[in-house]
Amino acid sequence: MRRTGKDDRPYYSGKHHRHGLHFLALTDENGRLIRISACRPGRTHDATAARRDKVIEHLKAAGLGALADLGFLGVDKPDDLDNLVIVTGYKTTRARKLTPGQKQANRVLGAARAPVEHGFANLRAWRILTKLRTDPARATALLRALLVLTDLEVNR
Repeated sequence: MRRTGKDDRPYYSGKHHRHGLHFLALTDENGRLIRISACRPGRTHDATAARRDKVIEHLKAAGLGALADLGFLGVDKPDDLDNLVIVTGYKTTRARKLTPGQKQANRVLGAARAPVEHGFANLRAWRILTKLRTDPARATALLRALLVLTDLEVNR
């Protein structure tokens, strides 16, 4: 697709994953943002970022757990299921449908995660994040500043 008009440069949407940024954020049970990880390139998967940021080790050291979406499926594989740190829902496939108990567990997890998603919505309200195309190291400083501003705005 070509641009029309004065400049004849190729169309550049900027929406590819390689142009975006990826970061992990932790919230408390009320949806207040607590911590934002370092930014990574947008092509980074949630599970890869969690392993590189040593999220499981930090949560275990603090004696905490986390509710996560299906992007973190398989990150925490303990031998004992009572020692789960990251709790995710159940994923369905064409070959394996979910049982009624698994569907109920997904609904309960989704209801518990709703305040967390509201915390992420407060961070997404900063419109600069939609068009931010910069070095992940610079974006980390910007995101941490936005974390402070978001906290001030929510508490106001």
